[in-house]
Amino acid sequence: MSPAQQSDAVSHSDDALLGGRVTIRQPVKGYRVAVDPVLLAAAVSAKGGMNVLDAGCGSGAAMFCLAARIPGLSLTGLEIQRELANCARAGLELNRLTGSARIIDGDIANPPRDFKTAFDIVITNPPFADGGTTPPDEMIAKAHMETNVDLRTWIASCMACLKQKGRLVLIHRADRLSDIFAALHGRAGDIRIWPVYPSAGAPARRVIIDAGKGRKSPDTLHAGLILHDQGGGHTREAEQVLRAAESLPI
Repeated sequence: MSPAQQSDAVSHSDDALLGGRVTIRQPVKGYRVAVDPVLLAAAVSAKGGMNVLDAGCGSGAAMFCLAARIPGLSLTGLEIQRELANCARAGLELNRLTGSARIIDGDIANPPRDFKTAFDIVITNPPFADGGTTPPDEMIAKAHMETNVDLRTWIASCMACLKQKGRLVLIHRADRLSDIFAALHGRAGDIRIWPVYPSAGAPARRVIIDAGKGRKSPDTLHAGLILHDQGGGHTREAEQVLRAAESLPI
């Protein structure tokens, strides 16, 4: 971190993603980005000119990675935590997106009225935990726990923001698949599924879902992505996604 960054309250760091193609500002303590938003962005199929919402955008990692992969998108981030929303606003300048992206303070359970059926694509990394011990850090607790909005409501609200035939792309725990499918039932089809495996032979811990609003096409289960090799480093395929900004393998 440079001296200029250190003088910025010392509570934030500017960190690189996608091999330096993306810079995010995030709190030094509290919620910090892992690989999930990078993987989420890699699953999105889009083209320039589309309107994309990142619901619960945090510090903006997923939307900034998506912008690095696909230029010309119109991006909106919605974030309930003011501290993270301010980090995302700083990220707009860091990634030269001030003219094509915006960050709005708000709750996906009660989004702005003009969000209704406004977006071609909604991407989201919802809170993962529906029970268990609440983390002592308030920022992490809000990011990880379904304390205010349960998964079914979160997904329903995201779907309401989509245009007909638009697509919802989300990353979540693999052991919540039944909950995700239940929330999508009757709302979406043409569901594309990517398991994410920590290593070869291990059960998937994450799953990425790409679902089409009002679509009827059959679902597709992809081979997925193995993150780590036997030595503990990233596999070649994972490196291509996490550092070279390639899309998920089909």
